[in-house]
Amino acid sequence: MTLLSVAQMNSQNSIEDNFKQVELLIQQSKAQGASLITFPENFICFAAGKQRETAEQFESIQQRLEQLAHQYQIWIIAGTLPCPFRPDGSIVPDGRVRTSSLCISPEGTEARYDKIHLFDVQVADGVGGYQESKFFEPGDEVVVASTPFGQIGLMVCYDLRFPELALTLRQRGADILTAPAAFTYTTGQMHWQLLLQARAMDSQCYVLGAAQQGWHGEKRQTWGHAGITNSRGQLLALVEDEGAQLITVAFDHNEHQQVQAAMPLIQHRRLLQF
Repeated sequence: MTLLSVAQMNSQNSIEDNFKQVELLIQQSKAQGASLITFPENFICFAAGKQRETAEQFESIQQRLEQLAHQYQIWIIAGTLPCPFRPDGSIVPDGRVRTSSLCISPEGTEARYDKIHLFDVQVADGVGGYQESKFFEPGDEVVVASTPFGQIGLMVCYDLRFPELALTLRQRGADILTAPAAFTYTTGQMHWQLLLQARAMDSQCYVLGAAQQGWHGEKRQTWGHAGITNSRGQLLALVEDEGAQLITVAFDHNEHQQVQAAMPLIQHRRLLQF
């Protein structure tokens, strides 16, 4: 039995202030006996137009997170950080960056996933239109990280809308899917909980939905409601309050495997052509 935590945050543009909140949440998670904590998208800096500036600090931020993981002996899913270089070390061109989610153990960074699906949509909110591809380069690699308590498939926010990714992660051995997010208030209210449960039901994996909540500047409002679902698609915990919060649930690997064996969806799956 392993305890897994998910954080909700209201990150702003001060990296130092956000780091203080991160450490407090880690302390709470450890006090509850958790082995892993998942943070939201943009958890270290939520500042429109400052992606490249923050990306210049990627390696120093990564080192600070590794130090926290070592200090508290906890695994960290470092929500997302803007990164100026690709996994192979080459620089992202055209002034863009990658949206990177790191899986960090007490010994160091174990895996990196770059967000594949970019949020280029029109939303009826204070911002109106979003065009992530203007500032970010999409990733092109599916990533599963090995941990002592299970295989973790890494996703980010908009990825939740694409069941093919969740199914591919399951086929590659994932037991748990992480989904650091910053859903808009409008889209989150409609679809956030539904998507957490749908992807869990599709993949028969636990889904850890870390979330941003509240106002970030004058126009951007996020939905929050960080949640965790089990491999049956049942919602185990959901944050109903505002601001920084933490939820923690038990992950029983044996029970999880029994769920998958009792209804072997992956073995039954057929790729249909019409």
